[in-house]
Amino acid sequence: MPEGHVIHRLAADYAERFAGRPVRVDSPQGKFADTAALLDGQPLTGTEAHGKHLFLGFPELLGWVHIHLGLYGKVAFGTGPAPAPVGQIRLRLANGDHWAELRGPNTCALRTDDERAAVAARLGPDPLRADADPEAAWHRVSRSRSAIATLLMDQQVIAGVGNVYRAEVLFRHGIDPHRPGRDLNRAEWEACWTDLVLLMREGVRLGRIDTVRPEHTPEAMGRPPRVDDHGGEVYVYRRAGQSCLVCAGPVATATLAARNLFWCPRCQPR
Repeated sequence: MPEGHVIHRLAADYAERFAGRPVRVDSPQGKFADTAALLDGQPLTGTEAHGKHLFLGFPELLGWVHIHLGLYGKVAFGTGPAPAPVGQIRLRLANGDHWAELRGPNTCALRTDDERAAVAARLGPDPLRADADPEAAWHRVSRSRSAIATLLMDQQVIAGVGNVYRAEVLFRHGIDPHRPGRDLNRAEWEACWTDLVLLMREGVRLGRIDTVRPEHTPEAMGRPPRVDDHGGEVYVYRRAGQSCLVCAGPVATATLAARNLFWCPRCQPR
Protein backbone atom coordinates (compact mmCIF):
# COMPACT_ATOMS: atom_id res chain seq x y z
CA MET A 1 0.00 0.00 0.00
CA PRO A 2 1.43 3.43 -0.86
CA GLU A 3 2.73 5.39 2.10
CA GLY A 4 1.85 8.96 2.89
CA HIS A 5 4.59 10.61 0.83
CA VAL A 6 3.05 9.08 -2.33
CA ILE A 7 -0.35 10.58 -1.56
CA HIS A 8 1.08 14.04 -0.90
CA ARG A 9 2.99 13.82 -4.15
CA LEU A 10 -0.21 12.84 -5.98
CA ALA A 11 -2.03 15.81 -4.43
CA ALA A 12 0.69 18.11 -5.76
CA ASP A 13 0.63 16.44 -9.19
CA TYR A 14 -3.15 16.77 -9.54
CA ALA A 15 -3.00 20.42 -8.44
CA GLU A 16 -0.19 21.27 -10.82
CA ARG A 17 -2.00 19.81 -13.82
CA PHE A 18 -5.65 20.61 -13.15
CA ALA A 19 -6.25 23.14 -10.35
CA GLY A 20 -8.06 26.35 -11.26
CA ARG A 21 -9.38 25.11 -14.59
CA PRO A 22 -12.50 23.24 -15.73
CA VAL A 23 -11.82 19.55 -16.24
CA ARG A 24 -13.45 16.79 -18.16
CA VAL A 25 -14.41 14.05 -15.74
CA ASP A 26 -15.53 10.57 -16.68
CA SER A 27 -15.50 6.98 -15.47
CA PRO A 28 -14.83 4.64 -18.38
CA GLN A 29 -15.29 1.67 -16.07
CA GLY A 30 -18.74 2.95 -15.14
CA LYS A 31 -18.54 2.50 -11.35
CA PHE A 32 -18.20 6.26 -10.78
CA ALA A 33 -20.17 7.38 -13.82
CA ASP A 34 -23.09 9.16 -12.14
CA THR A 35 -20.82 11.25 -9.93
CA ALA A 36 -18.40 11.89 -12.78
CA ALA A 37 -21.28 13.34 -14.79
CA LEU A 38 -22.01 15.82 -11.96
CA LEU A 39 -18.37 16.94 -11.87
CA ASP A 40 -17.75 17.05 -15.60
CA GLY A 41 -16.85 20.56 -16.77
CA GLN A 42 -16.39 21.93 -13.24
CA PRO A 43 -13.09 23.44 -12.06
CA LEU A 44 -10.79 21.57 -9.73
CA THR A 45 -10.56 24.01 -6.83
CA GLY A 46 -7.73 22.33 -4.95
CA THR A 47 -6.29 19.12 -3.56
CA GLU A 48 -5.52 17.86 -0.08
CA ALA A 49 -3.75 14.84 1.41
CA HIS A 50 -4.08 13.48 4.92
CA GLY A 51 -2.14 10.32 5.59
CA LYS A 52 -3.10 7.80 2.93
CA HIS A 53 -6.25 9.70 1.92
CA LEU A 54 -6.37 12.00 -1.12
CA PHE A 55 -9.09 14.60 -1.68
CA LEU A 56 -9.77 16.41 -4.96
CA GLY A 57 -11.79 19.56 -4.38
CA PHE A 58 -14.60 20.82 -6.60
CA PRO A 59 -17.00 23.77 -6.09
CA GLU A 60 -18.49 23.83 -2.61
CA LEU A 61 -21.95 22.54 -3.56
CA LEU A 62 -20.36 19.47 -5.15
CA GLY A 63 -17.70 18.57 -2.59
CA TRP A 64 -14.57 16.46 -2.63
CA VAL A 65 -13.60 13.27 -4.44
CA HIS A 66 -12.17 11.05 -1.72
CA ILE A 67 -9.57 8.56 -2.95
CA HIS A 68 -7.88 5.82 -0.95
CA LEU A 69 -5.66 3.68 -3.14
CA GLY A 70 -5.57 0.65 -0.87
CA LEU A 71 -3.40 -2.25 -1.99
CA TYR A 72 -4.09 -2.10 -5.71
CA GLY A 73 -4.95 1.48 -6.60
CA LYS A 74 -2.74 3.38 -9.04
CA VAL A 75 -2.75 6.78 -10.74
CA ALA A 76 -1.16 7.43 -14.12
CA PHE A 77 -0.58 10.90 -15.59
CA GLY A 78 -0.04 11.87 -19.20
CA THR A 79 0.20 14.92 -21.44
CA GLY A 80 -1.96 15.95 -24.38
CA PRO A 81 -5.48 14.73 -25.11
CA ALA A 82 -6.64 11.72 -23.09
CA PRO A 83 -6.13 8.47 -24.99
CA ALA A 84 -8.89 5.96 -25.66
CA PRO A 85 -9.62 4.18 -22.36
CA VAL A 86 -7.96 0.83 -21.82
CA GLY A 87 -8.81 -1.42 -18.88
CA GLN A 88 -10.65 -0.62 -15.69
CA ILE A 89 -10.38 3.16 -15.25
CA ARG A 90 -12.47 4.26 -12.27
CA LEU A 91 -11.90 8.01 -12.64
CA ARG A 92 -10.31 10.08 -15.39
CA LEU A 93 -9.60 13.82 -15.38
CA ALA A 94 -8.52 15.66 -18.53
CA ASN A 95 -8.18 19.25 -19.72
CA GLY A 96 -6.59 18.93 -23.16
CA ASP A 97 -3.07 19.49 -21.86
CA HIS A 98 -3.00 16.73 -19.24
CA TRP A 99 -4.89 13.63 -18.18
CA ALA A 100 -4.92 11.44 -15.09
CA GLU A 101 -6.37 7.94 -14.76
CA LEU A 102 -7.23 6.21 -11.49
CA ARG A 103 -7.46 2.41 -11.42
CA GLY A 104 -8.29 -0.08 -8.70
CA PRO A 105 -8.76 2.20 -5.66
CA ASN A 106 -10.16 0.95 -2.40
CA THR A 107 -12.26 4.14 -2.20
CA CYS A 108 -13.42 6.63 -4.81
CA ALA A 109 -16.45 8.57 -3.55
CA LEU A 110 -17.87 12.06 -3.44
CA ARG A 111 -17.86 13.62 0.04
CA THR A 112 -19.28 16.81 1.46
CA ASP A 113 -16.91 19.13 3.29
CA ASP A 114 -18.24 17.83 6.60
CA GLU A 115 -17.70 14.24 5.50
CA ARG A 116 -14.15 15.05 4.42
CA ALA A 117 -13.52 16.61 7.82
CA ALA A 118 -14.95 13.52 9.52
CA VAL A 119 -12.50 11.28 7.65
CA ALA A 120 -9.61 13.50 8.73
CA ALA A 121 -10.87 13.55 12.33
CA ARG A 122 -10.49 9.77 12.53
CA LEU A 123 -6.82 10.01 11.57
CA GLY A 124 -3.77 10.77 13.65
CA PRO A 125 -1.42 13.65 12.87
CA ASP A 126 0.27 13.48 9.47
CA PRO A 127 4.01 14.32 9.60
CA LEU A 128 3.71 15.95 6.18
CA ARG A 129 0.97 18.41 7.14
CA ALA A 130 1.68 21.87 8.53
CA ASP A 131 -1.20 21.45 11.01
CA ALA A 132 0.11 18.17 12.44
CA ASP A 133 0.16 17.93 16.22
CA PRO A 134 2.79 15.39 17.36
CA GLU A 135 1.54 15.82 20.91
CA ALA A 136 -1.68 14.04 19.95
CA ALA A 137 0.29 11.02 18.76
CA TRP A 138 2.55 11.07 21.82
CA HIS A 139 -0.53 11.10 24.06
CA ARG A 140 -1.62 7.76 22.58
CA VAL A 141 1.83 6.21 22.24
CA SER A 142 2.91 7.02 25.79
CA ARG A 143 -0.17 5.33 27.27
CA SER A 144 -0.19 2.18 25.17
CA ARG A 145 1.00 -1.32 25.99
CA SER A 146 1.10 -2.12 22.25
CA ALA A 147 4.42 -2.51 20.47
CA ILE A 148 5.75 0.74 19.05
CA ALA A 149 5.96 -0.95 15.63
CA THR A 150 2.21 -1.62 15.80
CA LEU A 151 1.44 1.92 16.94
CA LEU A 152 3.41 3.50 14.11
CA MET A 153 1.25 1.61 11.61
CA ASP A 154 -2.01 2.58 13.30
CA GLN A 155 -3.43 5.39 11.16
CA GLN A 156 -5.39 6.69 14.16
CA VAL A 157 -2.08 7.28 15.93
CA ILE A 158 0.01 8.61 13.03
CA ALA A 159 -1.40 9.06 9.52
CA GLY A 160 0.68 8.13 6.50
CA VAL A 161 3.36 5.92 8.02
CA GLY A 162 3.57 2.47 6.44
CA ASN A 163 5.75 -0.59 6.73
CA VAL A 164 8.87 0.98 5.23
CA TYR A 165 8.94 4.16 7.28
CA ARG A 166 8.13 2.39 10.55
CA ALA A 167 10.95 -0.14 10.10
CA GLU A 168 13.45 2.48 9.06
CA VAL A 169 12.75 5.15 11.66
CA LEU A 170 12.94 2.59 14.48
CA PHE A 171 16.27 1.35 13.15
CA ARG A 172 17.66 4.86 12.79
CA HIS A 173 16.96 5.48 16.48
CA GLY A 174 17.98 2.07 17.81
CA ILE A 175 14.51 1.23 19.11
CA ASP A 176 13.42 -2.38 19.38
CA PRO A 177 10.14 -2.60 17.43
CA HIS A 178 8.60 -4.83 20.11
CA ARG A 179 8.96 -2.25 22.89
CA PRO A 180 5.62 -1.07 24.27
CA GLY A 181 4.82 2.50 23.34
CA ARG A 182 4.63 3.51 26.99
CA ASP A 183 8.28 2.44 27.45
CA LEU A 184 9.55 5.10 25.05
CA ASN A 185 10.76 8.28 26.65
CA ARG A 186 9.82 11.71 25.40
CA ALA A 187 13.21 12.36 23.78
CA GLU A 188 13.01 9.12 21.78
CA TRP A 189 9.53 9.97 20.57
CA GLU A 190 10.44 13.50 19.56
CA ALA A 191 13.49 12.22 17.66
CA CYS A 192 11.35 9.69 15.78
CA TRP A 193 8.71 12.28 14.90
CA THR A 194 11.29 14.80 13.68
CA ASP A 195 12.95 12.09 11.61
CA LEU A 196 9.66 11.03 10.05
CA VAL A 197 8.99 14.62 9.01
CA LEU A 198 12.38 14.87 7.32
CA LEU A 199 12.33 11.42 5.71
CA MET A 200 8.79 11.73 4.39
CA ARG A 201 9.45 15.20 2.96
CA GLU A 202 12.40 13.72 1.10
CA GLY A 203 10.07 10.96 -0.09
CA VAL A 204 7.74 13.56 -1.58
CA ARG A 205 10.64 15.38 -3.22
CA LEU A 206 12.36 12.30 -4.66
CA GLY A 207 9.35 10.06 -5.29
CA ARG A 208 10.97 7.18 -3.41
CA ILE A 209 12.00 6.22 0.12
CA ASP A 210 15.66 6.77 1.02
CA THR A 211 16.59 6.37 4.67
CA VAL A 212 20.33 5.63 4.84
CA ARG A 213 22.68 8.29 6.14
CA PRO A 214 25.46 9.63 3.87
CA GLU A 215 28.07 7.27 5.33
CA HIS A 216 25.96 4.23 4.40
CA THR A 217 25.14 5.01 0.76
CA PRO A 218 26.40 2.61 -1.92
CA GLU A 219 29.01 5.15 -2.99
CA ALA A 220 30.33 5.65 0.54
CA MET A 221 30.44 1.92 1.33
CA GLY A 222 31.51 0.68 -2.10
CA ARG A 223 28.53 -1.67 -2.33
CA PRO A 224 26.03 -2.28 -5.13
CA PRO A 225 22.85 -0.18 -5.07
CA ARG A 226 19.73 -1.81 -3.72
CA VAL A 227 17.47 -3.36 -6.36
CA ASP A 228 13.84 -3.50 -5.26
CA ASP A 229 10.43 -2.55 -6.64
CA HIS A 230 10.00 -0.11 -3.75
CA GLY A 231 13.19 1.70 -4.70
CA GLY A 232 15.47 3.69 -2.44
CA GLU A 233 18.27 2.82 -0.06
CA VAL A 234 17.12 1.39 3.28
CA TYR A 235 18.66 -0.19 6.35
CA VAL A 236 16.37 -3.11 7.19
CA TYR A 237 13.14 -3.10 5.16
CA ARG A 238 12.97 -6.29 3.06
CA ARG A 239 16.60 -7.06 3.88
CA ALA A 240 15.94 -10.11 6.08
CA GLY A 241 19.03 -12.30 6.40
CA GLN A 242 21.30 -9.73 4.81
CA SER A 243 24.09 -7.99 6.69
CA CYS A 244 23.19 -4.84 8.59
CA LEU A 245 24.84 -1.82 6.98
CA VAL A 246 25.97 -0.61 10.40
CA CYS A 247 26.99 -3.65 12.48
CA ALA A 248 27.16 -6.40 9.80
CA GLY A 249 24.88 -8.64 11.85
CA PRO A 250 21.92 -10.36 10.15
CA VAL A 251 18.70 -8.41 9.68
CA ALA A 252 15.78 -10.19 11.33
CA THR A 253 12.16 -10.53 10.29
CA ALA A 254 8.95 -11.58 11.99
CA THR A 255 5.20 -11.10 11.62
CA LEU A 256 3.58 -8.49 13.81
CA ALA A 257 -0.11 -7.63 13.53
CA ALA A 258 -0.27 -9.52 10.22
CA ARG A 259 2.52 -7.42 8.65
CA ASN A 260 6.16 -8.28 8.01
CA LEU A 261 8.52 -6.60 10.44
CA PHE A 262 12.23 -6.00 9.84
CA TRP A 263 14.89 -4.97 12.35
CA CYS A 264 18.49 -5.48 13.44
CA PRO A 265 18.68 -7.22 16.85
CA ARG A 266 22.17 -5.83 17.48
CA CYS A 267 21.40 -2.20 16.63
CA GLN A 268 17.91 -2.33 18.16
CA PRO A 269 18.42 -4.37 21.34
CA ARG A 270 15.61 -5.19 23.69
